[in-house]
Amino acid sequence: MAGKRPQRARVGQRARPIDRRSPERGPASAGKKSANKGLGGEQVEGRQAVRELLIAQRRKVKEIWIASDIDDSEIIEDIVQLAEALRVSVKDVSRRMLEDQARSEAPQGVVAFAASLPEADFESLLVTRGSQKPFLVAVDGVTDPGNFGALLRCCEGAGVTGVVVPRHRAVHVTPTVAKSAAGAIEYVPMSVVAGLPGAITQMRDKGVWVVGLDDSSDRPLFDVANLADEAICLVLGAEGSGISRLVRERCDMVVSIPMMGQLGSLNVSAAAALATYEVARARAATLP
Repeated sequence: MAGKRPQRARVGQRARPIDRRSPERGPASAGKKSANKGLGGEQVEGRQAVRELLIAQRRKVKEIWIASDIDDSEIIEDIVQLAEALRVSVKDVSRRMLEDQARSEAPQGVVAFAASLPEADFESLLVTRGSQKPFLVAVDGVTDPGNFGALLRCCEGAGVTGVVVPRHRAVHVTPTVAKSAAGAIEYVPMSVVAGLPGAITQMRDKGVWVVGLDDSSDRPLFDVANLADEAICLVLGAEGSGISRLVRERCDMVVSIPMMGQLGSLNVSAAAALATYEVARARAATLP
């Protein structure tokens, strides 16, 4: 454990009311309607997510709120000391004020306000760098923030080099996504594209093999091992609806996850874990 917690500024019970109508309700943007149409990520909630936000130093952190009744723990000490080193303001606020501000179900007594996540250039994700060929994941119609956050966490662990997200009909980085991702949003490059069918066409033109996951396919997931050494993009859709017809038609291969039990499918984050690690396993097997 670290030593005594550095003194934090206190926000009293009479603090300025939070504008609940604003999509971002933090101190830097209260009362202003966000015009951001990109990735988002301006409000980060949860202890691990906030700690990784500070460790990554990828974007400016404006302020951190910590509930005044929070129990001391190693991760809280880490957050406070990292913030102090980076000269980020840390404020004690009442638990009620913090939870009124929070937009995830369990912010764990910590909320950070930061600059938006930078978007990766889509074409740069398609470039082979040295011996590292692109290993991408594209999401089609995934709107559940908890699943998307868990998917990003899987991608970071499996070594995915970029995630492709359509601008419409998909969740971007909300506070719930950031919390579920547990810091992965700070490390996985993400690109927002106008439409997934057009992006897939660009990928194929650049030599990237595009593999869709769909329950109706007769080809098993394990067939992706044949392409693992190549530049590859896995396309995952929401549970139930799966990938759209236009996306499916543009894929080089469509595979399914063999289901041995009574259930017919897995949610998208579980499917992402299996599919990304199947590529990672096959790539590792070919290393000298």
